[in-house]
Amino acid sequence: MVRDPSRREEPPDPQAVLSALSDDDAVDIIAALDAPKTASELSEECDIPLSTTYRKLELLTDADLLQESTEIRRDGQHTTRYDVAFDSVTVELDEDNALSIEFSRPDRATDQRLAALWSQVREET
Repeated sequence: MVRDPSRREEPPDPQAVLSALSDDDAVDIIAALDAPKTASELSEECDIPLSTTYRKLELLTDADLLQESTEIRRDGQHTTRYDVAFDSVTVELDEDNALSIEFSRPDRATDQRLAALWSQVREET
């Protein structure tokens, strides 16, 4: 399943975002994402076991901090790449003392929009 937080209609869960951002390994993964990377690449670069890397990637995507995309290969061995899904995160406390999270999202390039569209078609077929 490929997830793109920019397609979600509901706001992110503040607790999930804060929990992900308080995790050292998760923050290291975000810092390593200067370009889209696979779980294996992130595991090696961050020196985190692959099984832990997958758990942290799940934590980050559930919190809408990362987006997944599928790299389509001619040999049929498609791979999932992860990328940062925000430019900034703002945490606010409203008048009822409730936390809210707001993301500033980057504009997606044409190839990213096409990859997201292809991923959506694959999910529906």
